[in-house]
Formats: sequence, structure tokens, C-alpha cells
Amino acid sequence: MKTATAPSGALWYRSSTVHIFAGLALGVLLGGFLPQNQHPFAYELFHFFSKAFIALIKSVIVPILVATIVTGIAQTGDVKSVGRMGARALLYFEVVTTFALFIGLAIANTLRPGDGLPLRADAHTALAVPQTGWETALHAFPSNFFKHAAEGDILPVVVFASLFGVALTRAGDRAKPVFAFFDGLTHVMFRYTDMVMSLTPLGVFGAMAYNVSHMAAGQDVGGHVIRGWPAVLHLLAQYARVVGSLYFALLCLFVLVFVPVMLLTRTPVLGFLRAIREPAITAFSTASSEAALPKLLDEMVRFGVPRRVASFVIPAGYSFNLDGSTLYLVLASLTIAQAAGRTMSLTQQIAMMLTFMLTSKGVAGVPRATLVIIAGTCASFNLPGEAGVAMLLAVDEVMDMARTAINVTGNGLASVVIAKWDGSFGSERDAA
Repeated sequence: MKTATAPSGALWYRSSTVHIFAGLALGVLLGGFLPQNQHPFAYELFHFFSKAFIALIKSVIVPILVATIVTGIAQTGDVKSVGRMGARALLYFEVVTTFALFIGLAIANTLRPGDGLPLRADAHTALAVPQTGWETALHAFPSNFFKHAAEGDILPVVVFASLFGVALTRAGDRAKPVFAFFDGLTHVMFRYTDMVMSLTPLGVFGAMAYNVSHMAAGQDVGGHVIRGWPAVLHLLAQYARVVGSLYFALLCLFVLVFVPVMLLTRTPVLGFLRAIREPAITAFSTASSEAALPKLLDEMVRFGVPRRVASFVIPAGYSFNLDGSTLYLVLASLTIAQAAGRTMSLTQQIAMMLTFMLTSKGVAGVPRATLVIIAGTCASFNLPGEAGVAMLLAVDEVMDMARTAINVTGNGLASVVIAKWDGSFGSERDAA
């Protein structure tokens, strides 16, 4: 039985994308007119909307990852195919990450965004100690699943779920009730996710209003404090070269790396952009990859990526394929060197790039992880790491939005590439 539908032009106001952009714009306006210092109640209300939405999103992540990974691996029944998929994913991650590092290196040396920036040598900010490469590798092995799940520590959860799925394939008929439970949990969690994601515009509004209200309350610029809209505008103008350099570098990454990858794998560019649109907007507006994860999984499956591929590659990419964040590591560190008046040779820059290639893995669960890595690596190269991080901290939220959106886009594309690589792209969609 067919039902009558209204013309698409009459339903534009029902689009979730329109609602998200409306929340984004309203958040900027109200945040600017209601600065934190003058309207503390409004500021706390904005914060509540933002935190409540992120909390709901976090409630989705562990159950949906465990359920989809376990059922995905159990459905394949082929442990070797899972190993091949993991090896291909890691190879692809490393290649794209290398390109991102070189683009950041080129943009930083060409545009020199750090020249003229005020760098306070006495500035300090509290940062966690970055992990070594061995500690990061050891961290991937789950010691206590419930502890990792409670802390939202994705990488060990993914490893546990993958091993559990492999064990399920080897348990035979006795495992059928267990598989039925996880299969049912998968379907329930996707319906739960739909309910949570319907609140995205409200979460976006709260996040933007909260951040803009904080900036409008006052910024220390050149030793004096400016407030209100002038503070917001002056902040962006003062750091325009840094912010513009990052956005330009991320655009170069998309055009010079992502688009050629889509063309080589015969992925429709416009179709992929339509599929990635809402998760990328969510990531950009909330500066949270976690907020976009459930919707990203759903959209990539709808686009044609088998659920077993998407639920394995995308969570793994959250630890090993942070293209936007990796590019920012190099750009920000060279910006600090330029602001400090330090000249780094090409050999030193390449050595720094190789360091970032290792230390940037597995830090997705650390708040402000890129700042932690920047401070630690800069100190290793005799640069004012903490002072530099304090200098960039004022606009880190603005830059974090863009690099998070690219992280999400890159992980969505990675799942498409791996599905195309093993010939499974579109198989579930065609069967349905």
C-alpha cells in the first residue's frame, strides 16, 4: 500500500540537518548576547544541554560497539577474514596518516602561522603525562572490561569484543543463545540511538552557546582583558592565521587525499558527502567524535558498508586514524616553534613528524589528547611546550571542531575503502 507524500520542497523544515544548523546559529547568537560573567544561569543552562546530550551519546557507545562487533564477527564465522580486515585497515590508516603529517608540515612552513603570535614564556597549563609507545600498545589489551567500559575507553573494549566474537564462532551450537542475545541487543541499541540522535539539535545548541558565552566573558589579549562581542571577534582576528592555516590544511587533506581515494575506489563523491553530512556536522558542532559515532555507524551501513566492517573499522579508526588531529599536531608544534623564534631544520621537523606518527596512536580517550601530545613532544625538541599549549588553548575549541569533523569523515571513508577492498561493499544493502 502506497501512502501519499508531500513534495520534498515542503518538507525542508523537517530535515535534521536544518535543525542542527538552526541550533548552531542560535547557540552562537545567544552565547554572544549572554556572556558567562553577566549571565551565569544561562551559561550553566547551556552547559547542562551540552553535557546531557554528550552523556546520552556516551551511554550508547559501549553497548552498541560490543553488540555490533560480536555479532559481526560471529556472522562471518571466519577468523581469518577478521585478521585480514584488521591488517588492511591498519595499512590504510598508516598511509593516510603519513599524508596528513606531510600536508601539515608543508602548510606550516609555507604560511608560517606562528610568526607574530604572543608566546608567554611563563604560561603553564595542567596536562597529563603522555604515554610511551609501549604503554599505548599495552593499553590495547583489556585487563578489566567493565572498568574500560565505565571509563569509555574504546580501544580495549574493541579488542575484547573482537576476541569474544572469535570465541563465539568456536563454541558451536551451545553459543546460539548468546548470539541471539547480542543480535537482539544490536537492534534495540540502534532504535535507542535513533531516539538519542533526535536530540542532536538541542545538544549542538548547548555546546555552541556554552563555548561562545565563555569566550564572550573575557579573553586576555596582550596583557589586557576584552569582553563581549569585541572579545570574540578580536580573539578570532588575533589567531586568524593559525585557525585559517589549519582549516586550509584540512581542506587540502580532503581534496588531495580523501577525494583521490574515493575516485580510486570508485566511491561516488557526492553520495559519500551526503552520507557523512550529519555525522560530520555533529562532530564539528560538538567537537566530539564520540557524539558522531552512533550516527556514523548507521549512515555508513546505509551507504553500503556491511555492519561487520563498519563496526570494526570505525572504532579502530578512532584510535589509529585521527587524520585531522595528526595534521594538527605538526602544524601546532611548528606554530609554537615559530612564535618562540626557534628555527628547526628539516631533519628535526621530520624527526618530530615520525615521533607524532607513533605517539598519536591510541589517545582518542584522553581529553584534549592533541594538547597532551604537543606539550610532551615539544619538550623533547627543546621547545616551550606548556607555554605554546597555553597560547593555542584559547582557540583550540574552534580548531578542534574542524579536525574532529575530518577525523569522523576519514573514519567513514576508511570503512568504505576496506569494504571495497574485500568486495563486500553493498552486499547487505543489496540483500535487503
